[in-house]
Amino acid sequence: MSLERPLPWNPVTPVRIREVEFAGAIGRPGQAPPDELRQVAIAGKSNVGKSSLVNAVVGRKRIARVSGTPGKTREINFYRINDRFFLVDLPGYGFARAPEAVRDAWRRLIEDYLSHNDRLDGLVLLIDCRRGIQEADRQLIDYLSADEIPVLVVLTKMDKLNRSGQSKAVADLRNELKIPADQVLATSAQTGEGVDVLAESLLALVDSNEEGNP
Repeated sequence: MSLERPLPWNPVTPVRIREVEFAGAIGRPGQAPPDELRQVAIAGKSNVGKSSLVNAVVGRKRIARVSGTPGKTREINFYRINDRFFLVDLPGYGFARAPEAVRDAWRRLIEDYLSHNDRLDGLVLLIDCRRGIQEADRQLIDYLSADEIPVLVVLTKMDKLNRSGQSKAVADLRNELKIPADQVLATSAQTGEGVDVLAESLLALVDSNEEGNP
């Protein structure tokens, strides 16, 4: 498990997300995205708080549906950001109570999206700060590393920990993955911690890839 590839996530000039709209979804392998904009995906386990963080990042309350039932989202959702790129919301994985056939369908859909996509600039991997890296996360990291897909690791729900617990969660994650500080971001959709930095980092990654691919 390695995430040693240098990443252009750090924003140089703060740029805000001004426009966001739901652009469509795909629900089976082989379906095409809504159009050919660049893409940054966001992934995490079913109970990691992904929808809440997406809503916080784009500054909308209900653009991504927040459900009390983990594993509710079963499609890949595309959100057009500033009319420049898609933020791509992947189905939550690792929900043990979902039927095996459903879990297999999610895995095939996600793997097909990741492996047949030359528009994908990087992926934001969400980890619950109270749970740390789980086996399903390790499997996805190995897959991303093999395909050399840039990854930003984001700790969620930091408001659930006290200050010492927050520091330990960040340190433990960095040590386990052996990654630099700028490849880990601590966030909370409830308090807004790290949300602006994440939004700016998404735009910085797209800017970097546009400059390298005129």
